[in-house]
Amino acid sequence: MNEQEPEFWQVKSLTEMTSEEWESLCDGCGRCCLNKVIDADTDEIYTTTIACRLLDLKTCRCRHYKHRRKYVTDCIKFTPKTLHEHLPWLPNSCAYRLLYHGYDLPQWHPLKTGRSDSVHEAGFSIKNKGIISEDDVPDPSDWFDYIIRAK
Repeated sequence: MNEQEPEFWQVKSLTEMTSEEWESLCDGCGRCCLNKVIDADTDEIYTTTIACRLLDLKTCRCRHYKHRRKYVTDCIKFTPKTLHEHLPWLPNSCAYRLLYHGYDLPQWHPLKTGRSDSVHEAGFSIKNKGIISEDDVPDPSDWFDYIIRAK
């Protein structure tokens, strides 16, 4: 039996990864680009169905990823050194979050399938989920009406 060589995410820590490896962990789901609201009483973070205005809702990718902070100054930049500070903002299925907690990537992850569409096919992206742009709901005080509720 021919054993396969372990993949980089199985043998390297997040801080040991090259920037190319780090970036490739993003599965392209677009879920981290959904706007969040914080309950002032409990500090609980809620995800809304309102996406950042830079998110292309058809591809689930940022239109200006390289320069996104120029357009959205409060866009969070996840790095190996700051990831622990931002984990609450990431979906449970996020590769960065999973690896941080010692789990493997899900079977549908593009690094495992070799296909970028596998995240959409598996239903883990925001594609075709009724997400709207923040340009359509310009008043953030209205965002509470768009909280995703668990079913």
